[in-house]
Formats: sequence, C-alpha cells, structure tokens
Amino acid sequence: MKMGLPARIFAIILRISPPFLKNKLWKWWYQRLAKGYDKKEFRFMNYGYMDKDPPILSDDDESHRLFIQLYNINIKHIEFKDKDVLEVGSGRGGGASWIAKTKKPKSLIGVDFSKEAVALCNDWYKSQNNLSFIEGNAEKLSFSDSSFDAVYNVESSHCYGNILNFVQEVFRVLKDEGDFCWTDFRDQKTMTELENIFLSVGFEITSKRNITTEVLEALDIVNDNKKEKINQLVPKSIRRSFETFAGVQGTPVYQAFIDDRLQYYCYRMKK
Repeated sequence: MKMGLPARIFAIILRISPPFLKNKLWKWWYQRLAKGYDKKEFRFMNYGYMDKDPPILSDDDESHRLFIQLYNINIKHIEFKDKDVLEVGSGRGGGASWIAKTKKPKSLIGVDFSKEAVALCNDWYKSQNNLSFIEGNAEKLSFSDSSFDAVYNVESSHCYGNILNFVQEVFRVLKDEGDFCWTDFRDQKTMTELENIFLSVGFEITSKRNITTEVLEALDIVNDNKKEKINQLVPKSIRRSFETFAGVQGTPVYQAFIDDRLQYYCYRMKK
C-alpha cells in the first residue's frame, strides 16, 4: 500500500475484506498514524462527549475535557479503586492515564495492536506506577482466565475483524461479577447484532444509552481546534485521511452521524 492511500479507498477496502485482512489493515493504519505523528498533544483519538454533569478535572487535563468525558461516561458508577483493570484498544493512552491517576486502580493495563503506540505510551506515562501498556490482539488476549475486575473499551471495537472473538475474550479474562464498559458507534442493524452477541456470550446488560447527540456536540465544539492541530502536527500526506477518521465536519463519518446512519452507544455489563 502507498503512504498516500486516501481514507475513502481505505474504507472501501475494509468493507469488502474478510475479518483476518480487516484486522491487518487496521493495524497497518494505526501503526502508520503512530509513526506519522509522535506528538504528545495527540493523547486522545476519540470523538469526545458533551457531559451535562461534567467531572472535575485538574488544570493539566482541562484542555482534554471533552475526550476525557467520553471515558468518564463509559465507566461512570464503576468502582476501580484498588482493582485490576484492563483497557482493550488503549491507543495513545490519554484515557488510561487519566483513569489510572484519578480512579486509583491497583493496576491498569492498556492493550493495543500498534507497537508504535504502545512504545509511545510506555515512554509518556512511565511515571505512573499503576499503569502499563503492552502490544496485543483484542481477539486473542494474552491473559489468564478471570484476571481482571473490570474491562473497558472506548471507540475501538469497530476496527476488529471478529467482534464475537473480542466479546468472548473479554468475558474470559473478567472475574465473576466483573464489569465490562463499552462505547462505540454502529449502524442500527449492526448494533442489534452486537447486543445479541453480548447476551449470547453471557453478559448481563445493566445499562445502555444512545449518546449520539452528546458526541456530535463534542465534535462540533472541537472541530476548528482539531483541524488547526492536524494542520500543525500531522504530515500533509495523511492530513485529509486523519480528518476523516477524527470525525471532522464534512467528512463521511461526521455526515453519517448527522444523517442518523450511524449512532453512538454506551453499554455497561456484568459477567
């Protein structure tokens, strides 16, 4: 693949690819992004969330408020203190870092399939003793059964080739009564299928919400700043592609939210 591959062509290839190839394509894409911009300003890759009951943040975190709020709404009311926690799809580690320092888990491990992103995270957050990052596959987690009190996943699972394998793996590594917090976007048909997978694997759904309105509000608020940062920090050859995957106004993903072809969901579950 050429470095200048447009995001639209990449998306078409993804749609027609079998699961094993889809996984490899996403891995290639995120490796490329990690190599293309290693700036710590991009600690978050999610779309954000406009919270009507916002958390109190430190001065250092305030500039990342909308992105942190998406993590917060995902894990809200789940007790992490002194627990063993896993994030699947930890990306550039901003969410894991915030959770590790504010929710005080005994340990928080972030798993991501981009070794470049993992390397960046282990360098950026090395001062946080309860936080670590490892390279891994969401569909084949390298942990023993019943290893974690809680698992969370934020805006990552749409990249996975086999969603059933992922859900089964989360169920396997969770302890009995463990919590699974999931948030991501889907079309309505695919979300119905995914909810059936959650239930068939054995999860009890304790809450579910459609949060598309709040995510769109966040996208609108950060749009100009996001475009400016992308122009400043992202190589020109991948700038438009990154705008597309960042949900900038006028891109296909953003328009799909506006047209109600995609919705953003937040689920909390118990094993």
